[in-house]
Amino acid sequence: MIPQPEPGEPSAHRLPRDTQLLVGLIGAGIQRSLSPTLHEEEARHHGLRLHYQLIDLERTGSGVEALPGLIQAARTMGFAGLNITYPCKQAVIPLLDELSDEARSMGAVNTVVFRDGRLIGHNTDGSGWTWGFRRALPQADLREVVLLGAGGAGAAIAHAVLRLGAAHLVLVDREPARSEVLAASLNLLHGAGRARVEADIAVALREATGLVHATPTGMDKLPGLPVAAELLRPSLWVAEVVYFPLDTELLKTARLRGCATVDGGGMAVGQAVGAFELFTGFTPDATRMEAHFRRLVAARTDA
Repeated sequence: MIPQPEPGEPSAHRLPRDTQLLVGLIGAGIQRSLSPTLHEEEARHHGLRLHYQLIDLERTGSGVEALPGLIQAARTMGFAGLNITYPCKQAVIPLLDELSDEARSMGAVNTVVFRDGRLIGHNTDGSGWTWGFRRALPQADLREVVLLGAGGAGAAIAHAVLRLGAAHLVLVDREPARSEVLAASLNLLHGAGRARVEADIAVALREATGLVHATPTGMDKLPGLPVAAELLRPSLWVAEVVYFPLDTELLKTARLRGCATVDGGGMAVGQAVGAFELFTGFTPDATRMEAHFRRLVAARTDA
């Protein structure tokens, strides 16, 4: 869980106030990201001048092959750090000098800090998901949790779910080999038999107490329902990772079926809270950032 000291309290790597910072986000299809506004506004509260640049692979028709050049360009231009999102969270790892324990265990990076000439990879997805989930469903039944999607975000959440105390985690992914690799690493780190793979989501959900959805299905550009409505029942809580839209078809359907739900906004804010502190050395006010995030989403929905 993300620690919550007094707002504005500096960490060990605090930057001087009035520092000018350049950070950014590398990913595909990221033009609607709220990260620039979230980071820039929070920086102002700490007396920092921060510019957050979107580096969208779709704009140039590029893929992960562009990463080495982009990382080198960011280093040359004096970036303080970068957020990393789909499809680069795993591809960026060979380009880094060092990984945090969290990023190494998850095999994915969503935040790169440039410090003393070195590139250090971190992952704030897991702690971000935990922060949002605990706020929304503090008493959730974690006896058997199904995770749909074992990619970069899914891997981070898998570790977070087991750290929260889930007795069993069932992984479902369209790439069985990826699920098997993740399950093996989870069992090695968190205890034998706690994670297993299931190919059929219907079978996986039979005894489940909760479902975490971590695939792109339901996003504005990929609408749809990732699981059949009849598989959702009142005893099942449902947590979403998608936050554009914030109220996905899965969440709407789950509520109609009587499920408790968690939207993707909590994770979006939680991972930004962790990244902001890594970039700046200042602990942001998470409650303020969440309120700002919700206002931005509401304004965009109204528009």
